[in-house]
Amino acid sequence: MLAARAVPELNGHWLDGHFVPSHAVHLGVAVSLREGGLAVPVVHDAGALGPEELMARTRASAERARAGRMRSSEASGATITVTNLGELGVDRVDGVIHPPQVALVGFGTVRRRPWADGDTVTVRPVVTVTLAADHRASDGAVGARLLREIDRRLHAPEEL
Repeated sequence: MLAARAVPELNGHWLDGHFVPSHAVHLGVAVSLREGGLAVPVVHDAGALGPEELMARTRASAERARAGRMRSSEASGATITVTNLGELGVDRVDGVIHPPQVALVGFGTVRRRPWADGDTVTVRPVVTVTLAADHRASDGAVGARLLREIDRRLHAPEEL
């Protein structure tokens, strides 16, 4: 999640009463298990990966988690987590932060919706992105910066 590099105030941990930023993005990916429950495998150094490699590692980690074969290196160290309930038809998710992390980003279903741009209305894909953040480490303005950065990057995939 490259946006976490651009807003480092939400990429790290709350430890011993203060925020400790991480120089690398270690992305936790919430995975619903087939038998019930949740696992959050970690893709370490996700911010240094291109989109194809990040997706490949995320898929492989999710498959291992669902098969009960998660690697020990994937079990901890996330600096920020994403959850995507869009595949279940949910428009938005209001997630719960897993301490000591200070942020969780949620993605809903991508839907085709009418969109006004000036006086022109078109139909385009739209997704709701939500943020749960620990206010000890940041405030709403910092959260808004992260959400704007995610929006900017989603609208400019050629920059990935």
